[in-house]
Amino acid sequence: QVRKRLKGEKGTVVQVSVVRGSEPMDFRIVRGMIPLHSVDAAYMLDKTTGYIKISRFAANTIDEFEEAVKKMQAEGMKDLILDLQANVGGYMGAAIGISDNMLGDKKMIVYTDGLSSGRREEYSTSKGLLKDGRIVLLIDGNSASASEIVSGAVQDWDRGLIVGRRSFGKGLVQRQYPLTDGSMIRLTIAHYYTPSGRCIQKPYKGEDYRAELYNRYESGELLSADSITVNDSLKYYTKLKKRIVYGGGGIIPDVFVPIDTNINYSYFNRLNAKNVVGEFVVGYVDKNRENLKKKYPTFEKFQKSFEVTPEMIDQIVKMGEKAGVPKDEKLLEPVIPAMKLSIKALIARDTWDMNEMYQIFNEDNKVLKEGYKALKDGTYERILK
Repeated sequence: QVRKRLKGEKGTVVQVSVVRGSEPMDFRIVRGMIPLHSVDAAYMLDKTTGYIKISRFAANTIDEFEEAVKKMQAEGMKDLILDLQANVGGYMGAAIGISDNMLGDKKMIVYTDGLSSGRREEYSTSKGLLKDGRIVLLIDGNSASASEIVSGAVQDWDRGLIVGRRSFGKGLVQRQYPLTDGSMIRLTIAHYYTPSGRCIQKPYKGEDYRAELYNRYESGELLSADSITVNDSLKYYTKLKKRIVYGGGGIIPDVFVPIDTNINYSYFNRLNAKNVVGEFVVGYVDKNRENLKKKYPTFEKFQKSFEVTPEMIDQIVKMGEKAGVPKDEKLLEPVIPAMKLSIKALIARDTWDMNEMYQIFNEDNKVLKEGYKALKDGTYERILK
């Protein structure tokens, strides 16, 4: 019902009343197109290293990516860290376009093969913006589908370094068939394969498939690269350097980064599940927007000087108690640094944009830190050259 009332033709007007606290506020909104961006962040980590975060692969991803690359190249970017963590995929065409920007001419990016659909190959062109310079891709267990196409192409052509944890392992090509009632059947017709011939899709056998991510944790794979199970019968070799890579589901990184199990985040997660932190941030920014802009006229000053106070944490804890999340002193104390970082990042988002939010969040992005370190300490050259 809300959707029907809010949506309408571009240029028409909708009247909206919003209650903040106990005060209703009336807004006159002119309807228009709402852009859904897939490049959430793009900024320079140092004078020559750029960072781009792609959250999904959509129709506009290639244009957004190329615009960000050109802007940072004008600022002096030589090397790029591309963050595909938690990117569950999207359009195959967008994955091919991103890969095309990083590979040389006439290099296979991916091929699909099915019982009835036959083999179809996709190749790069000569128009890419990132033919030179070093590439680092960040992935984790939630990087899937299109993210794995890009990661597999970059790894198989020895074009860059894959850093993080083994990707999800979703390599199914699906076609949608519309039905007369407006619903659709999504039918799997083929598998994705990397240039070396690896099938991206992990095996699917009943309950084992559904429990596979949990089994990774149980087996110790998320803590140690040595615990990753590989099948010697699915051994492949990269196209140029002839490095050993494995099929059997997902992309195994060149540089492994374990998950952090030192802190129990269950209390903080319950606060987030009840939207306590988000609600606090919205209220805080709404009340302090003018003061924030005046005290921190630039994001750089905010990033350097703004601090989340103990009083702000106390207020969130009290809001949590009202929302049904009892205070847990034992679990609260260890997560305070993470809470402060999250609150500061969300305030940055609501005061500026997503790009600034990620700059705060990435201060504690361990996979990003390892990727950046690999560029600086010789790891990149040791593995690829």
